[in-house]
Amino acid sequence: MRDVGSLLPDVGGTAFRRFGFVQGALLARWKDVVGPVYARWSIPESLRIPRGQTTGGVLTIRVEGPFSLQLQHVAPQIIDRANRILGANAVARLKLVQGEVPKPAERPQAAPLPVAAAPAVNLSGVRDEGLRSALEDLAAQLGSAKAPPRIG
Repeated sequence: MRDVGSLLPDVGGTAFRRFGFVQGALLARWKDVVGPVYARWSIPESLRIPRGQTTGGVLTIRVEGPFSLQLQHVAPQIIDRANRILGANAVARLKLVQGEVPKPAERPQAAPLPVAAAPAVNLSGVRDEGLRSALEDLAAQLGSAKAPPRIG
């Protein structure tokens, strides 16, 4: 008996190679590489490694909207995390291209928690009442946020 995840490279190998991916691990773990917010607005398109080499590849990422600028700022971390999945130095640099990113499948979501029922934060060590109140309010807002803040 084998788990489904171990079959992914065998089943999808040909399709992944056609689009420049030797294995589907990077696609399957994209959210682990860039985090849930950036995963919503970006997707890896291809990985081009020079023929006969196992290092020095260029990872092409399709990015929607203004998130390309933000991804440029965290490019070293993305390269590091991708190399942890693919092997040492498989990715040497990123190439960001603008384009539409498919939305995740629509699924029912629970209603956001009311501010009063936001996850509890232990701020008992904060003695300043004003600071504690501001931090509790911030925690409540972050707990109920549906999307990243707009930069306007």
